[in-house]
Amino acid sequence: MSVSQDSPVSSENPAPGAGSRKQRRPRIRREPNPEARMPLIEHIRELRNRIFKIVLLMLVGSVVAWFFFYHPVWKFIEAPYCNLPKSTLQHISAIKGQGCTLYVSSIFDALFLKLKLSIIIGIVVTSPLWMYQFWAFIGPGLHVKEKRWAYFFAGSAFPLFAIGGTLAYFAMTKGLHFLLDLLPSGSAALITIDSYIGYALAMLLIFGLAFELPLVMVLFNVVGVLTHKRFAKWRRMIIFGVFAFAAIATPSPDPISMLLLAVPCVLLVELAEVFAWANDRRKAKLATAYPGLTAEEISSYGLDEDMSMAGSDDLDSDS
Repeated sequence: MSVSQDSPVSSENPAPGAGSRKQRRPRIRREPNPEARMPLIEHIRELRNRIFKIVLLMLVGSVVAWFFFYHPVWKFIEAPYCNLPKSTLQHISAIKGQGCTLYVSSIFDALFLKLKLSIIIGIVVTSPLWMYQFWAFIGPGLHVKEKRWAYFFAGSAFPLFAIGGTLAYFAMTKGLHFLLDLLPSGSAALITIDSYIGYALAMLLIFGLAFELPLVMVLFNVVGVLTHKRFAKWRRMIIFGVFAFAAIATPSPDPISMLLLAVPCVLLVELAEVFAWANDRRKAKLATAYPGLTAEEISSYGLDEDMSMAGSDDLDSDS
Protein backbone atom coordinates (compact mmCIF):
# COMPACT_ATOMS: atom_id res chain seq x y z
CA MET A 1 0.00 0.00 0.00
CA SER A 2 1.54 3.29 -1.06
CA VAL A 3 1.40 6.51 0.86
CA SER A 4 0.06 9.57 -0.89
CA GLN A 5 2.52 12.41 -1.45
CA ASP A 6 -0.05 14.92 -0.18
CA SER A 7 -0.45 13.17 3.15
CA PRO A 8 1.39 14.93 6.02
CA VAL A 9 4.28 13.26 7.74
CA SER A 10 3.05 11.58 10.90
CA SER A 11 4.78 11.60 14.27
CA GLU A 12 5.42 7.86 13.89
CA ASN A 13 7.34 8.45 10.65
CA PRO A 14 9.42 11.57 11.15
CA ALA A 15 11.20 13.24 8.29
CA PRO A 16 14.81 12.15 7.60
CA GLY A 17 17.24 13.98 9.85
CA ALA A 18 14.57 15.15 12.28
CA GLY A 19 15.45 12.53 14.84
CA SER A 20 19.11 13.43 14.74
CA ARG A 21 18.28 17.08 15.33
CA LYS A 22 16.10 16.17 18.32
CA GLN A 23 18.83 13.97 19.80
CA ARG A 24 21.46 16.70 19.80
CA ARG A 25 22.58 17.58 23.30
CA PRO A 26 22.72 21.20 24.28
CA ARG A 27 26.17 22.65 24.74
CA ILE A 28 27.37 22.74 28.32
CA ARG A 29 28.34 26.23 29.26
CA ARG A 30 31.43 26.57 31.37
CA GLU A 31 30.98 28.27 34.67
CA PRO A 32 32.87 31.53 35.05
CA ASN A 33 36.17 31.14 36.89
CA PRO A 34 37.52 34.65 37.52
CA GLU A 35 40.07 33.46 40.10
CA ALA A 36 41.47 30.83 37.70
CA ARG A 37 41.25 28.08 40.30
CA MET A 38 42.39 24.60 39.34
CA PRO A 39 41.72 21.23 40.94
CA LEU A 40 44.59 19.41 42.62
CA ILE A 41 45.05 16.92 39.80
CA GLU A 42 45.47 19.79 37.31
CA HIS A 43 48.13 21.36 39.52
CA ILE A 44 50.00 18.04 39.63
CA ARG A 45 49.81 17.71 35.85
CA GLU A 46 51.06 21.25 35.34
CA LEU A 47 53.91 20.66 37.80
CA ARG A 48 54.85 17.49 35.93
CA ASN A 49 54.89 19.35 32.62
CA ARG A 50 56.97 22.18 34.08
CA ILE A 51 59.51 19.76 35.55
CA PHE A 52 59.74 17.93 32.23
CA LYS A 53 60.44 21.22 30.43
CA ILE A 54 63.05 22.20 33.03
CA VAL A 55 64.89 18.87 32.67
CA LEU A 56 64.71 19.13 28.89
CA LEU A 57 66.13 22.67 28.94
CA MET A 58 69.00 21.59 31.20
CA LEU A 59 69.78 18.61 28.96
CA VAL A 60 69.83 20.77 25.84
CA GLY A 61 72.05 23.32 27.59
CA SER A 62 74.41 20.55 28.74
CA VAL A 63 74.70 19.14 25.21
CA VAL A 64 75.46 22.59 23.80
CA ALA A 65 78.03 23.18 26.56
CA TRP A 66 79.67 19.81 25.83
CA PHE A 67 80.49 20.83 22.24
CA PHE A 68 80.97 24.61 22.46
CA PHE A 69 81.65 25.91 26.00
CA TYR A 70 83.68 23.22 27.74
CA HIS A 71 87.20 24.28 26.77
CA PRO A 72 86.75 28.08 27.25
CA VAL A 73 85.09 27.56 30.64
CA TRP A 74 87.80 25.14 31.76
CA LYS A 75 90.51 27.65 30.83
CA PHE A 76 88.60 30.26 32.84
CA ILE A 77 88.37 27.98 35.90
CA GLU A 78 92.01 26.90 35.59
CA ALA A 79 93.31 30.49 35.43
CA PRO A 80 93.51 31.11 39.24
CA TYR A 81 95.76 28.05 39.58
CA CYS A 82 97.93 29.05 36.63
CA ASN A 83 98.24 32.59 38.01
CA LEU A 84 100.28 31.29 40.94
CA PRO A 85 103.92 32.47 41.02
CA LYS A 86 106.28 30.32 38.99
CA SER A 87 108.34 29.58 42.06
CA THR A 88 105.29 28.09 43.79
CA LEU A 89 104.33 26.05 40.72
CA GLN A 90 107.84 24.66 40.39
CA HIS A 91 107.94 23.83 44.08
CA ILE A 92 104.69 21.85 44.10
CA SER A 93 104.99 20.21 40.68
CA ALA A 94 105.44 16.46 40.82
CA ILE A 95 107.30 16.59 37.49
CA LYS A 96 109.94 19.29 37.38
CA GLY A 97 109.50 21.83 34.64
CA GLN A 98 105.80 21.07 34.05
CA GLY A 99 104.57 24.32 35.65
CA CYS A 100 100.75 24.76 35.58
CA THR A 101 99.65 21.13 35.52
CA LEU A 102 96.70 19.30 37.06
CA TYR A 103 96.47 15.52 37.14
CA VAL A 104 93.89 12.75 36.88
CA SER A 105 94.01 9.57 38.96
CA SER A 106 91.91 7.22 36.80
CA ILE A 107 91.00 6.62 33.18
CA PHE A 108 87.44 7.91 33.49
CA ASP A 109 88.29 11.15 35.33
CA ALA A 110 88.54 13.15 32.10
CA LEU A 111 85.11 11.90 30.97
CA PHE A 112 83.48 12.61 34.33
CA LEU A 113 85.09 16.06 34.45
CA LYS A 114 83.71 17.03 31.05
CA LEU A 115 80.29 15.59 31.93
CA LYS A 116 80.15 17.37 35.30
CA LEU A 117 81.32 20.70 33.89
CA SER A 118 78.93 20.51 30.93
CA ILE A 119 75.96 19.90 33.25
CA ILE A 120 76.93 22.84 35.48
CA ILE A 121 77.36 25.13 32.45
CA GLY A 122 74.04 23.97 30.99
CA ILE A 123 72.22 24.69 34.26
CA VAL A 124 73.77 28.16 34.54
CA VAL A 125 73.26 29.14 30.89
CA THR A 126 69.61 28.03 30.79
CA SER A 127 68.79 29.45 34.24
CA PRO A 128 66.56 32.29 32.89
CA LEU A 129 64.46 29.76 30.96
CA TRP A 130 63.95 27.17 33.72
CA MET A 131 63.46 29.87 36.35
CA TYR A 132 60.65 31.20 34.17
CA GLN A 133 59.05 27.75 34.28
CA PHE A 134 59.08 27.87 38.08
CA TRP A 135 57.60 31.35 38.04
CA ALA A 136 54.88 30.34 35.54
CA PHE A 137 53.80 27.65 38.00
CA ILE A 138 53.99 29.73 41.21
CA GLY A 139 53.10 33.20 39.92
CA PRO A 140 49.36 32.73 39.21
CA GLY A 141 48.76 31.77 42.86
CA LEU A 142 50.31 34.94 44.29
CA HIS A 143 48.63 38.24 45.06
CA VAL A 144 49.81 41.47 43.47
CA LYS A 145 51.86 42.53 46.48
CA GLU A 146 53.37 39.06 46.85
CA LYS A 147 54.41 39.19 43.19
CA ARG A 148 56.16 42.51 43.79
CA TRP A 149 58.17 41.06 46.66
CA ALA A 150 58.96 37.98 44.57
CA TYR A 151 60.28 40.20 41.78
CA PHE A 152 62.40 42.10 44.30
CA PHE A 153 63.95 39.02 45.91
CA ALA A 154 64.52 37.17 42.62
CA GLY A 155 65.96 40.28 40.99
CA SER A 156 68.33 40.84 43.93
CA ALA A 157 69.44 37.26 44.60
CA PHE A 158 71.13 36.66 41.26
CA PRO A 159 73.24 39.85 41.15
CA LEU A 160 74.33 39.37 44.77
CA PHE A 161 75.38 35.79 44.14
CA ALA A 162 77.22 36.84 40.97
CA ILE A 163 79.13 39.58 42.86
CA GLY A 164 80.13 37.09 45.56
CA GLY A 165 81.27 34.57 42.95
CA THR A 166 83.34 37.23 41.18
CA LEU A 167 85.15 38.14 44.39
CA ALA A 168 85.72 34.45 45.10
CA TYR A 169 87.33 34.05 41.69
CA PHE A 170 89.91 36.72 42.50
CA ALA A 171 90.49 35.36 46.02
CA MET A 172 91.14 31.81 44.83
CA THR A 173 94.73 32.51 43.78
CA LYS A 174 95.68 33.89 47.19
CA GLY A 175 94.04 30.97 48.94
CA LEU A 176 95.90 28.47 46.75
CA HIS A 177 99.16 30.32 47.29
CA PHE A 178 98.80 30.03 51.07
CA LEU A 179 97.72 26.39 51.10
CA LEU A 180 100.40 25.18 48.70
CA ASP A 181 103.17 27.11 50.43
CA LEU A 182 102.55 24.92 53.48
CA LEU A 183 104.07 22.02 51.57
CA PRO A 184 107.38 21.05 53.24
CA SER A 185 110.61 21.19 51.29
CA GLY A 186 111.66 18.04 49.49
CA SER A 187 108.07 16.99 48.72
CA ALA A 188 105.76 17.56 45.75
CA ALA A 189 102.01 17.94 45.43
CA LEU A 190 99.92 15.82 43.08
CA ILE A 191 96.85 18.03 42.65
CA THR A 192 94.07 16.23 40.84
CA ILE A 193 91.45 17.95 38.74
CA ASP A 194 88.65 16.67 41.01
CA SER A 195 90.20 18.22 44.12
CA TYR A 196 90.75 21.52 42.33
CA ILE A 197 87.17 21.62 41.00
CA GLY A 198 85.91 20.90 44.51
CA TYR A 199 87.97 23.77 45.90
CA ALA A 200 86.74 26.18 43.19
CA LEU A 201 83.07 25.27 43.66
CA ALA A 202 83.38 25.55 47.45
CA MET A 203 84.84 29.06 47.16
CA LEU A 204 82.15 30.18 44.72
CA LEU A 205 79.34 28.82 46.90
CA ILE A 206 80.77 30.26 50.14
CA PHE A 207 81.17 33.76 48.71
CA GLY A 208 77.90 33.64 46.77
CA LEU A 209 75.80 32.47 49.73
CA ALA A 210 77.50 34.95 52.08
CA PHE A 211 76.28 37.78 49.86
CA GLU A 212 72.70 36.46 50.23
CA LEU A 213 72.77 37.12 54.00
CA PRO A 214 71.44 40.73 53.75
CA LEU A 215 68.60 39.51 51.54
CA VAL A 216 67.62 36.95 54.19
CA MET A 217 67.62 39.71 56.81
CA VAL A 218 65.34 41.82 54.62
CA LEU A 219 63.00 38.84 54.25
CA PHE A 220 62.87 38.37 58.03
CA ASN A 221 62.00 42.05 58.44
CA VAL A 222 59.24 41.88 55.84
CA VAL A 223 57.55 38.94 57.59
CA GLY A 224 57.94 40.67 60.98
CA VAL A 225 60.54 38.37 62.55
CA LEU A 226 63.44 40.85 62.66
CA THR A 227 62.52 44.45 63.56
CA HIS A 228 64.85 47.42 63.24
CA LYS A 229 64.97 47.80 67.03
CA ARG A 230 66.20 44.23 67.41
CA PHE A 231 68.48 44.74 64.43
CA ALA A 232 70.15 47.77 66.04
CA LYS A 233 70.53 45.87 69.30
CA TRP A 234 72.36 43.01 67.54
CA ARG A 235 74.36 45.13 65.10
CA ARG A 236 77.76 44.57 66.76
CA MET A 237 77.20 40.85 67.07
CA ILE A 238 76.11 40.62 63.42
CA ILE A 239 79.18 42.50 62.18
CA PHE A 240 81.45 40.40 64.40
CA GLY A 241 79.80 37.25 63.05
CA VAL A 242 80.38 38.41 59.46
CA PHE A 243 84.10 38.94 60.08
CA ALA A 244 84.39 35.63 61.94
CA PHE A 245 82.67 33.81 59.09
CA ALA A 246 84.97 35.51 56.55
CA ALA A 247 88.03 34.49 58.54
CA ILE A 248 86.88 30.85 58.69
CA ALA A 249 85.51 30.57 55.17
CA THR A 250 88.53 31.97 53.35
CA PRO A 251 91.36 29.43 53.32
CA SER A 252 94.04 32.10 53.27
CA PRO A 253 94.69 33.89 56.61
CA ASP A 254 95.94 37.04 54.91
CA PRO A 255 93.77 40.11 55.58
CA ILE A 256 93.14 40.85 51.89
CA SER A 257 91.12 37.68 51.23
CA MET A 258 89.16 38.10 54.46
CA LEU A 259 88.37 41.76 53.71
CA LEU A 260 87.25 40.89 50.17
CA LEU A 261 84.44 38.87 51.74
CA ALA A 262 83.78 40.74 54.99
CA VAL A 263 83.68 44.41 53.91
CA PRO A 264 81.08 44.04 51.10
CA CYS A 265 78.93 41.85 53.36
CA VAL A 266 79.03 44.47 56.15
CA LEU A 267 78.01 47.19 53.69
CA LEU A 268 75.10 45.05 52.50
CA VAL A 269 74.08 44.38 56.11
CA GLU A 270 73.99 48.14 56.74
CA LEU A 271 71.79 48.60 53.68
CA ALA A 272 69.49 45.89 55.04
CA GLU A 273 69.31 47.82 58.32
CA VAL A 274 68.29 50.99 56.44
CA PHE A 275 65.56 49.01 54.70
CA ALA A 276 64.36 47.62 58.04
CA TRP A 277 64.22 51.13 59.51
CA ALA A 278 62.16 52.47 56.58
CA ASN A 279 59.83 49.45 56.54
CA ASP A 280 59.18 49.59 60.31
CA ARG A 281 58.51 53.33 60.08
CA ARG A 282 55.96 52.71 57.32
CA LYS A 283 54.25 50.00 59.41
CA ALA A 284 54.09 52.38 62.39
CA LYS A 285 52.34 55.02 60.26
CA LEU A 286 49.83 52.44 59.03
CA ALA A 287 49.13 51.27 62.58
CA THR A 288 48.48 54.88 63.62
CA ALA A 289 46.20 55.53 60.65
CA TYR A 290 44.23 52.28 61.06
CA PRO A 291 44.12 51.36 64.76
CA GLY A 292 42.76 47.94 65.64
CA LEU A 293 43.91 46.28 62.39
CA THR A 294 46.87 43.98 62.11
CA ALA A 295 49.55 44.37 59.45
CA GLU A 296 48.17 41.37 57.56
CA GLU A 297 44.64 42.83 57.52
CA ILE A 298 45.93 46.21 56.36
CA SER A 299 47.85 44.53 53.55
CA SER A 300 44.95 42.27 52.53
CA TYR A 301 42.56 45.25 52.31
CA GLY A 302 45.06 47.24 50.24
CA LEU A 303 45.11 50.06 52.76
CA ASP A 304 48.90 50.30 52.73
CA GLU A 305 48.83 51.14 49.03
CA ASP A 306 46.14 53.77 49.62
CA MET A 307 48.29 55.25 52.36
CA SER A 308 51.34 55.44 50.13
CA MET A 309 49.29 57.06 47.33
CA ALA A 310 47.89 59.59 49.78
CA GLY A 311 51.39 60.40 50.97
CA SER A 312 52.58 61.01 47.43
CA ASP A 313 49.58 63.27 46.77
CA ASP A 314 50.42 65.28 49.88
CA LEU A 315 53.98 65.72 48.68
CA ASP A 316 52.75 66.89 45.27
CA SER A 317 50.38 69.40 46.87
CA ASP A 318 53.14 70.73 49.12
CA SER A 319 55.44 71.19 46.20
